[in-house]
Amino acid sequence: MDQFEYNTQRSYLLLKEYGRNVQKLAEYLCTIPNQEERTALAHVLINLMKQLNPSVRESMDNPQRIWDHLQVMADFQLDIDGPYPKPDRAELYKKPKRMSYVNNEITYRHYGRNVELLVAQAIAIQDPTERHQAALYLFRLMRTFYTTWNKEHVEDVLILKHLRELSNNQLQLTPDEVRNEGSLAEPSARDPRERPERGEQRHQNKHGKHNNNNKHGKFKRRK
Repeated sequence: MDQFEYNTQRSYLLLKEYGRNVQKLAEYLCTIPNQEERTALAHVLINLMKQLNPSVRESMDNPQRIWDHLQVMADFQLDIDGPYPKPDRAELYKKPKRMSYVNNEITYRHYGRNVELLVAQAIAIQDPTERHQAALYLFRLMRTFYTTWNKEHVEDVLILKHLRELSNNQLQLTPDEVRNEGSLAEPSARDPRERPERGEQRHQNKHGKHNNNNKHGKFKRRK
């Protein structure tokens, strides 16, 4: 009776995207005594790995990665004359550094932290004209965020008040300046009671309404 090979008896599959056979080939390369032959077969195996894993072949922004994968499957024991140096085991499996989170509270959560960063950059602008334009841009941006959070109508005075609070009264705008710049928000949807434009009315008459010429029997069917 033949001896079967079970998965529980096999070595751990390091990179599942390449499969068991590629890992066996990588382990076999380590047993070849001639370095030139190992290097030539390693290039052949690299091409095979690209065919078996199209995602690696299509995203070749980091070509060294696939050579590192070969060393990983060979347990870093493959001595070849490759185009890249052998990766360090400790460096490859090193845990990433813990990310530091900003613990500062956000003044208005519906605006977000990015708006506060933009306000700080606008305050640092030295040119008064550029600072004024940046304040107008922030007003329009904050109004958009506010209407996304609160669907009700919002007054310009409220957005200007929030802008002054976020900038510690360093970005000052008046309602007249906002209106003169044309930054008032346009209605998002047309009132259904409004009359449609002339072109839209012709389009509706052509495609959206039935022909009522024969409504009162004006045209009769011929017998």
